[in-house]
Amino acid sequence: MPKGSSELTASRREEIVNACEKLYQTMSFKEITLKDISVETSFSRPSIYNYFQTKEEIFLALMQREYEKWSMELSTLVRENDSMSAEDFADALAHSLEKREQLLKLLAMNHYDMEEHSRPERLTEFKIAFAASLDAVKACLDKFFPTVDRERFIFVFFPFLFGVYPYAVATEKQLHAMKKANMQFTLHSIYEMVYRCVMQLLGNTR
Repeated sequence: MPKGSSELTASRREEIVNACEKLYQTMSFKEITLKDISVETSFSRPSIYNYFQTKEEIFLALMQREYEKWSMELSTLVRENDSMSAEDFADALAHSLEKREQLLKLLAMNHYDMEEHSRPERLTEFKIAFAASLDAVKACLDKFFPTVDRERFIFVFFPFLFGVYPYAVATEKQLHAMKKANMQFTLHSIYEMVYRCVMQLLGNTR
């Protein structure tokens, strides 16, 4: 057991976020309730309000954690490499986001609701994590590609991430509807889309 209130708070918050993440793998954002989340934890639903006031705050904390993990991975990339080719950097960045499918799903489907229904202090915590991811990508560009237009890369790449998930993942219902509509649509992997985008932004279209 954690010793002291700050460690207990962090442990309880982590348990709640883990429960939310588990449910989100099989249920939709709208379907999941605070009651569902509490069932997956070791304490009651009223206790959740000591840590989060809405389910949107829990999801926002999940996305915050995803951004933090991504930023750490990019920071390691900068620390452990003296230089990188466009191909190697695109490969590394694509693999890093391939592991962040939850982040891309939340960005594409529920980002606005999470921010709109979270308290200012929770939103600020999230924005700090998001800003760290921006800084981590900028650090990669500054070190490996100093001649690339950094601001152009950022302002194209980060909005691009909002659209990755829907082009990589489709439900059976969506696939059936596209077939009935005679829609020619090919799903691409997260890795493939990110790799191609990065290569183009770096001025290499191969």
